Amino acid sequence: MIAIVDYGAGNLRSVQNTLDEIGATYRVLTSPEGLEEATKIVLPGVGHFGQMMRALGERKLLDAVVERIGAGIPLLGICVGLQCLFEASEEAPGVAGMGLFKGTITRFPAHARVPHMGWNTLDRVQECQLLDGLGDQPYVCFLHSYYAPMCEATAASCTYEIPYTAMLHQDNIYAVQFHPEKSGPTGLRVMRNFIELC
Repeated sequence: MIAIVDYGAGNLRSVQNTLDEIGATYRVLTSPEGLEEATKIVLPGVGHFGQMMRALGERKLLDAVVERIGAGIPLLGICVGLQCLFEASEEAPGVAGMGLFKGTITRFPAHARVPHMGWNTLDRVQECQLLDGLGDQPYVCFLHSYYAPMCEATAASCTYEIPYTAMLHQDNIYAVQFHPEKSGPTGLRVMRNFIELC
Protein backbone atom coordinates (compact mmCIF):
# COMPACT_ATOMS: atom_id res chain seq x y z
CA MET A 1 0.00 0.00 0.00
CA ILE A 2 1.23 3.48 -0.92
CA ALA A 3 0.64 6.15 1.71
CA ILE A 4 0.03 9.73 0.58
CA VAL A 5 0.82 12.02 3.50
CA ASP A 6 -1.88 14.67 3.96
CA TYR A 7 -0.74 17.55 6.18
CA GLY A 8 -3.51 19.91 5.13
CA ALA A 9 -1.88 21.33 2.03
CA GLY A 10 -0.12 19.87 -0.98
CA ASN A 11 -1.40 18.91 -4.39
CA LEU A 12 -3.25 15.85 -3.15
CA ARG A 13 -5.97 15.55 -5.77
CA SER A 14 -3.53 15.74 -8.67
CA VAL A 15 -1.25 13.15 -7.04
CA GLN A 16 -4.24 10.87 -6.47
CA ASN A 17 -5.34 11.28 -10.10
CA THR A 18 -1.86 10.33 -11.28
CA LEU A 19 -1.76 7.22 -9.09
CA ASP A 20 -5.27 6.31 -10.25
CA GLU A 21 -4.14 6.59 -13.87
CA ILE A 22 -1.30 4.13 -13.38
CA GLY A 23 -3.46 1.76 -11.34
CA ALA A 24 -1.67 2.14 -8.01
CA THR A 25 -3.31 1.29 -4.68
CA TYR A 26 -2.97 4.02 -2.07
CA ARG A 27 -4.39 5.55 1.10
CA VAL A 28 -4.41 9.21 2.12
CA LEU A 29 -3.22 9.49 5.72
CA THR A 30 -3.79 12.50 7.98
CA SER A 31 -2.23 10.81 11.03
CA PRO A 32 0.47 8.21 11.71
CA GLU A 33 -2.18 5.49 11.97
CA GLY A 34 -1.72 3.15 9.03
CA LEU A 35 1.72 4.44 8.09
CA GLU A 36 3.37 1.29 9.44
CA GLU A 37 1.51 -0.70 6.76
CA ALA A 38 2.83 1.43 3.90
CA THR A 39 5.27 -0.11 1.46
CA LYS A 40 5.96 3.31 -0.08
CA ILE A 41 5.30 6.90 1.01
CA VAL A 42 4.50 9.94 -1.13
CA LEU A 43 5.04 13.35 0.47
CA PRO A 44 3.45 15.95 -1.82
CA GLY A 45 4.19 19.61 -1.44
CA VAL A 46 2.58 22.85 -2.49
CA GLY A 47 2.94 25.79 -0.20
CA HIS A 48 5.18 27.14 2.55
CA PHE A 49 8.12 25.30 4.14
CA GLY A 50 7.30 26.50 7.65
CA GLN A 51 3.61 25.70 7.44
CA MET A 52 4.41 22.23 6.14
CA MET A 53 6.85 21.43 8.95
CA ARG A 54 4.48 22.74 11.61
CA ALA A 55 1.53 20.79 10.20
CA LEU A 56 3.55 17.57 10.00
CA GLY A 57 4.53 18.04 13.63
CA GLU A 58 1.03 18.90 14.83
CA ARG A 59 -0.41 15.81 13.13
CA LYS A 60 2.33 13.60 14.60
CA LEU A 61 3.38 12.72 11.08
CA LEU A 62 6.89 14.16 11.14
CA ASP A 63 8.51 11.64 13.47
CA ALA A 64 6.47 8.81 11.97
CA VAL A 65 7.61 9.57 8.42
CA VAL A 66 11.25 9.91 9.50
CA GLU A 67 10.99 6.60 11.38
CA ARG A 68 9.60 4.81 8.32
CA ILE A 69 12.33 6.28 6.11
CA GLY A 70 14.86 4.99 8.64
CA ALA A 71 13.22 1.56 8.41
CA GLY A 72 13.94 1.51 4.68
CA ILE A 73 10.51 2.37 3.27
CA PRO A 74 10.89 4.20 -0.07
CA LEU A 75 9.83 7.85 0.05
CA LEU A 76 8.98 10.16 -2.85
CA GLY A 77 9.03 13.84 -1.90
CA ILE A 78 7.51 16.34 -4.36
CA CYS A 79 8.41 20.07 -4.49
CA VAL A 80 8.31 21.27 -0.85
CA GLY A 81 8.34 17.55 -0.07
CA LEU A 82 11.92 17.62 -1.40
CA GLN A 83 12.85 20.84 0.35
CA CYS A 84 11.74 19.63 3.78
CA LEU A 85 14.36 16.86 3.63
CA PHE A 86 17.07 19.49 4.17
CA GLU A 87 18.07 21.18 7.42
CA ALA A 88 16.41 24.57 6.92
CA SER A 89 14.93 27.01 4.42
CA GLU A 90 15.25 30.75 3.91
CA GLU A 91 11.48 30.71 3.45
CA ALA A 92 11.01 29.99 7.16
CA PRO A 93 13.97 31.15 9.26
CA GLY A 94 14.23 29.26 12.54
CA VAL A 95 12.08 26.33 11.39
CA ALA A 96 13.99 23.04 11.21
CA GLY A 97 13.57 20.65 8.32
CA MET A 98 13.95 16.90 8.60
CA GLY A 99 17.72 17.22 8.30
CA LEU A 100 18.14 14.09 6.17
CA PHE A 101 20.37 16.12 3.83
CA LYS A 102 22.75 18.86 4.86
CA GLY A 103 22.21 22.39 3.62
CA THR A 104 19.66 25.16 3.42
CA ILE A 105 16.93 25.77 0.86
CA THR A 106 17.64 29.15 -0.76
CA ARG A 107 15.54 31.74 -2.59
CA PHE A 108 16.45 32.34 -6.23
CA PRO A 109 18.67 35.44 -6.77
CA ALA A 110 17.00 38.84 -6.50
CA HIS A 111 17.23 39.45 -10.25
CA ALA A 112 15.44 36.19 -11.10
CA ARG A 113 11.75 36.18 -11.90
CA VAL A 114 10.00 34.10 -9.27
CA PRO A 115 8.39 31.76 -9.00
CA HIS A 116 10.23 29.60 -11.51
CA MET A 117 7.04 28.51 -13.22
CA GLY A 118 6.62 26.33 -16.27
CA TRP A 119 8.53 23.71 -18.21
CA ASN A 120 12.27 23.18 -18.08
CA THR A 121 14.74 20.38 -18.79
CA LEU A 122 16.39 17.96 -16.42
CA ASP A 123 20.11 17.25 -16.76
CA ARG A 124 21.17 13.84 -15.51
CA VAL A 125 23.86 13.89 -12.85
CA GLN A 126 23.87 10.21 -11.90
CA GLU A 127 21.85 7.08 -12.47
CA CYS A 128 18.46 6.94 -10.77
CA GLN A 129 15.58 4.56 -11.38
CA LEU A 130 13.12 7.48 -11.52
CA LEU A 131 14.85 8.58 -14.74
CA ASP A 132 14.44 5.22 -16.49
CA GLY A 133 12.92 5.60 -19.95
CA LEU A 134 12.96 9.43 -19.93
CA GLY A 135 15.68 10.18 -22.47
CA ASP A 136 18.58 12.57 -22.03
CA GLN A 137 16.88 15.87 -21.15
CA PRO A 138 13.21 15.34 -20.27
CA TYR A 139 10.90 18.33 -19.90
CA VAL A 140 9.01 18.66 -16.63
CA CYS A 141 6.85 21.29 -14.95
CA PHE A 142 8.15 23.47 -12.09
CA LEU A 143 6.53 25.94 -9.71
CA HIS A 144 8.82 27.23 -6.95
CA SER A 145 10.70 30.26 -5.64
CA TYR A 146 13.23 28.38 -3.50
CA TYR A 147 15.69 25.69 -4.52
CA ALA A 148 17.82 22.93 -3.04
CA PRO A 149 21.61 23.06 -3.38
CA MET A 150 23.55 20.63 -5.51
CA CYS A 151 24.80 17.77 -3.34
CA GLU A 152 26.14 14.21 -3.50
CA ALA A 153 22.59 12.86 -3.68
CA THR A 154 21.63 15.02 -6.70
CA ALA A 155 20.39 12.67 -9.42
CA ALA A 156 19.30 15.40 -11.85
CA SER A 157 19.72 19.15 -11.97
CA CYS A 158 17.89 22.03 -13.59
CA THR A 159 19.27 25.45 -14.43
CA TYR A 160 17.19 28.55 -13.73
CA GLU A 161 19.69 31.37 -13.33
CA ILE A 162 21.84 28.83 -11.45
CA PRO A 163 22.03 25.01 -11.38
CA TYR A 164 20.11 23.41 -8.53
CA THR A 165 18.91 19.98 -7.45
CA ALA A 166 15.83 18.92 -9.38
CA MET A 167 15.92 15.24 -8.31
CA LEU A 168 17.45 13.55 -5.30
CA HIS A 169 18.22 9.91 -4.69
CA GLN A 170 19.96 8.38 -1.71
CA ASP A 171 19.21 4.81 -0.61
CA ASN A 172 15.40 4.63 -0.20
CA ILE A 173 14.88 8.41 -0.44
CA TYR A 174 13.71 9.87 -3.75
CA ALA A 175 12.55 13.44 -4.25
CA VAL A 176 11.77 15.79 -7.13
CA GLN A 177 11.52 19.58 -7.20
CA PHE A 178 9.22 19.48 -10.22
CA HIS A 179 5.61 18.29 -10.21
CA PRO A 180 5.31 14.88 -11.86
CA GLU A 181 1.53 15.07 -11.48
CA LYS A 182 1.58 18.12 -13.80
CA SER A 183 4.30 16.92 -16.19
CA GLY A 184 2.26 14.85 -18.63
CA PRO A 185 3.56 11.47 -19.86
CA THR A 186 7.03 12.21 -18.44
CA GLY A 187 5.58 12.76 -14.99
CA LEU A 188 3.49 9.61 -15.27
CA ARG A 189 6.65 7.66 -16.08
CA VAL A 190 8.44 9.13 -13.05
CA MET A 191 5.55 8.09 -10.79
CA ARG A 192 5.36 4.64 -12.38
CA ASN A 193 9.11 4.20 -11.94
CA PHE A 194 8.71 4.99 -8.23
CA ILE A 195 5.74 2.66 -7.82
CA GLU A 196 7.61 -0.18 -9.53
CA LEU A 197 10.67 0.04 -7.26
CA CYS A 198 11.34 -3.35 -5.67
